[in-house]
Amino acid sequence: MDHTVTISRAPLRLRRGRLARPVAGVIGLAAILWALINLLAASAPLERTELDLDGTPATFTVLPDMPPAPLVVVTHGFAGSRQFMEAFTLTLARSGYAVLAFDFMGHGRNAQPMGGDVNSIEGTTRMLMDETARAMSAARALPAVDAEQGVVLLGHSMATDIITREALRNPDVEAVVGISMFSQAVTPTEPARLLMVSGAWEPHLRAFALEAVRSVAPDAEEGSTAVAGDVVRRAVAAPRTEHVAVLYSGVTLREARAFIDDTFGRTSTGPILRHGPWVALLLGGILLLGWPVLSGVAGWAGARAGYVPAPAPGWRALAVSTLVPALMVPIALSFVDVRILPVLVADYLALHMALFGALQLGLLRAMGHRMPPGPIWPAAVLVLWGIGVFGVAMDQFAAAFAPNGVRLLIIGAVACGAVPYMLGDAQASAGGRAPLAQRLFLRFGFLVSLGLAVALDFEGLFFLVIILPVIVLYYLVYGSMGGWVGRRAGPVAAGLGLGLCLAWALGVSFPLFAGSAG
Repeated sequence: MDHTVTISRAPLRLRRGRLARPVAGVIGLAAILWALINLLAASAPLERTELDLDGTPATFTVLPDMPPAPLVVVTHGFAGSRQFMEAFTLTLARSGYAVLAFDFMGHGRNAQPMGGDVNSIEGTTRMLMDETARAMSAARALPAVDAEQGVVLLGHSMATDIITREALRNPDVEAVVGISMFSQAVTPTEPARLLMVSGAWEPHLRAFALEAVRSVAPDAEEGSTAVAGDVVRRAVAAPRTEHVAVLYSGVTLREARAFIDDTFGRTSTGPILRHGPWVALLLGGILLLGWPVLSGVAGWAGARAGYVPAPAPGWRALAVSTLVPALMVPIALSFVDVRILPVLVADYLALHMALFGALQLGLLRAMGHRMPPGPIWPAAVLVLWGIGVFGVAMDQFAAAFAPNGVRLLIIGAVACGAVPYMLGDAQASAGGRAPLAQRLFLRFGFLVSLGLAVALDFEGLFFLVIILPVIVLYYLVYGSMGGWVGRRAGPVAAGLGLGLCLAWALGVSFPLFAGSAG
C-alpha cells in the first residue's frame, strides 16, 4: 500500500511571521541607537546658540574657545529649513568657521509670512534679500565672528538666487556657494567668486552652472576652475544625487569647504560630516520598530473588537472610484477661487482632498462597498508614532516638523480635507489589504488629479509641483504605518490616523505667505 505523508507548512509560515516582527523591532531599535550616537557625536564638540534676529530664528554654531573666525551664512531652499542644511553647518563649524543658519520668513520656525509678489524681483525676492542682509549684519556683530573679513553666503535651490542678488549689492560678501543653483542675476563678472554644485541627476541646473563657468573660460568643463582676473568660477556635479540628496553628498561638502578655504586662504582639517546616512538610518530604524509596535497594538485592538476585514473592491470599483474624482475634482475646482489660508496653495489642496475623498467614499458606497466597523482608537497610536516619534526625529535632524501657533490652525484646516481623502483611500485599499498594484493605482490616480489641476491653472497652482515630493514621501513612510494598522484594525483607524498625519506633514511644509502669489 502506498502511504503518502503530507506535512503542512502553514505553522512554519506562522512561526516565521510571528518571529519577523520582533526581530525587525530589535534591528530597528539598534539602528536608532547607533544613528543617535553618531548624530549627537557630530555636534558634541560645538557651541550652538539659538538666536532671534528681529523675528528671524537662527542658529549660530562655532567651536568653543576659538579666536574670531570668518563667517559663513547658510540658507535653505523653498519649503526647507535650517535642519535641511545641517551637514554644511556641522562640517564648516567643525572646520573652524563661524556659521549662521536661519529660517527664511514663512519657513521652519519663522512665524513671519513671506509677502509681496513671488513673480517680481522687487516683491518676495527683495524681502528675502533684506532678511539675509539683516541676519548677516547681526551675525558679524557677534564676538566669535572676525568682522575684519568678509562673508561667504551658501544656499540651496531657491536661496541661490537670493544670495546671488545679495552678493551683487553687498560688498561684504566675498563668495557665493550655490547648491542646485539657478539665478538670472549671474553675469560673466558677478559674483566674482562662485561655486556651483549640482546633483548629477539635475541636467538643467548642471547646464546652467557650466554656462556660467564658460562665460569666464569658454573651454571649461565640470570639475575645472575658471579664473579671469578676480573672477573665479567652478561647477561640479555630485554623483548619483538629485535635488535633495545633493545636500548630503560628500562631494558637495568637500567642494564647498575647499572653495571657502580658498576664499579665506585657509586649510581645514576637520571631518566632512555626512549627515544624511545617519539621518536615514535613524528614520529607517523608527519605521522598522513601528512595524511590531503598530501592528501589535492594532491586532490586539482588532481582536478585542471582533473586527472582520471586508474584501478589497475589485478593479472595476477601484477604477470608477478613483478615476471619476481624479477627473471631476480638478475640473470643478478650476472655476473656484480658493484663497483662504495664509499659505501657498494649501487651501486649494485641502479642498481638492476633501472633494476627492468624499466622492470616492460615495462611489464605493453606491457600488455596495461599505466601510467595515472597527476600533477607532488605534488611530491615536498611529498619530503618536507618526508625529510624536518619527516627526520629532525629523524635526531634530532633518527638516522642521514642529509647528508654531499659526501652523496649528493651518493643520486643523488641512485636516478637514486630508481626513476624508485618507478615509477614502483606506477603504478603497481595504486598510492596506488590497494587492500592491491596486494600492499603487490609488496613489497614482490622486497624483494625476493634482497634475491635471496644475495643468488647468499652472500659474496659480505651480507650487503644488514643489510639494509633490512631500506627498510621495508620505505615501512611502506613513503609508506603511497605516497599512500595519489598517490590516488588523480596519480602514477607519488607518484612514483617520493617516489623515491627521498628512495634515500635519503638509501644514509644517507649506511656506506661510501673505501677498500676491501671481
